[in-house]
Amino acid sequence: MAAATEIWLSLPPESVEGLPDTLTYRYWAGEQEFPADPADCAFYVVPYYVGAEVAVRPLARMTGVRVVQTLTAGIDHIASAIPRLPTGTRVCNARGVHDASTAELALALTLGALRDLPGCVRAQDRGEWLPGFRPALADRTVLIVGYGAVGEAVEKRLLPFEVAAVHRVARSARNAPLGPVRPLSEIGELLPLADVVIVATPLTDQTRGLVDADFLARMKDGALLVNVARGAVVDTEALLAETGTPASALGAEDGVPGRLRAALDVTDPEPLPKDHPLWRVPGVLITPHLGGITSAFYPRARRLLGAQLRRWAAGEELENTMAVA
Repeated sequence: MAAATEIWLSLPPESVEGLPDTLTYRYWAGEQEFPADPADCAFYVVPYYVGAEVAVRPLARMTGVRVVQTLTAGIDHIASAIPRLPTGTRVCNARGVHDASTAELALALTLGALRDLPGCVRAQDRGEWLPGFRPALADRTVLIVGYGAVGEAVEKRLLPFEVAAVHRVARSARNAPLGPVRPLSEIGELLPLADVVIVATPLTDQTRGLVDADFLARMKDGALLVNVARGAVVDTEALLAETGTPASALGAEDGVPGRLRAALDVTDPEPLPKDHPLWRVPGVLITPHLGGITSAFYPRARRLLGAQLRRWAAGEELENTMAVA
C-alpha cells in the first residue's frame, strides 16, 4: 500500500498564501461527502466550528495520517480520537490564531459586566435613563487562570486600563515576559486577592471542573468571574449557587443577585438551553461562544497553515505539537 501523501485543508487552498506546490490538497470543511479517500490523507486540518462529531468523523479512516492540525487553541474536541490514531501521529493546535480575538472578548466581558452594560441595554429598550455608580477596571486586581498565549494577550490589553496588579497562574511555575507565573497548586492563596478572575485555561483532565464550589468560595465578595476557556472548566451548579437566585422568567425583575458576578462566553451545557436558569441570574452576562469567531481568525489561520505546511514539505519540525499518538 502506498504511503498517504494528501493534505486535507478546511480553508480553500487558493486562500492560503505560500502553500508548497509539491503537495496535493483536498478541501473539506465538514460536508457529508469526503473530497477523496481519507486513507490517502497524511495531514488533516480539522474543520473549524463544526462540532466534535464532524471533526473526528474522517479520522477512523485516515489510516495513513501523520499530522492532525486543529484551528482551535484547545484539542479537547478531538481528544477522544487521539488514542486510535496511527502511532506517532502529531496533534498540533492553533496557538496564536485566537489570542487577539479571545483577549478582546475577555476585556469586553470584563468591562461590560463591571459597567453593567446589559442593564443599560435593557433600560434603553424601556426608554429609561438609568444613572448610577459603576465599578471601574482601573485599580482592580486581576487573576488570569491559564497563562498561555491567550492569557498573555489578555494581560497586554489589561495594562493600559491601569489595573492595580495582575497575577498569573498556569499548570507549572515559570518566568514570563510580563512577570512570574505561579503554579496552579497556589491558586487558593491568590483567589481572595482578585477583584476579577479571568479563566483562559485549556480543558484537560486537570482543569475540568476546576472552578468548583471551593474555588468560588475563595473569591472575594463582589468579585467577577470571566470565562473565555471552556464551559466544563466551571461547575455550573456551583456557579449558580454563588451568583444568585434566577428570575422567574426571562425579562422578569424578581431575580436576587448573589455574592459573585460572572461573564461567560462558554457554558456547560453548550449551547445553553433556553429554559436554563443561568440565563435568568442577575449579574450574569452570557455571550454565545464568540471568542475566536471574528474577522481576525482567517488571516491568522491562513498564516499558520502556510507556515506549518512549508515546514512539513521541508521535513522540518512542526510547531504547536500538543500530543503524539
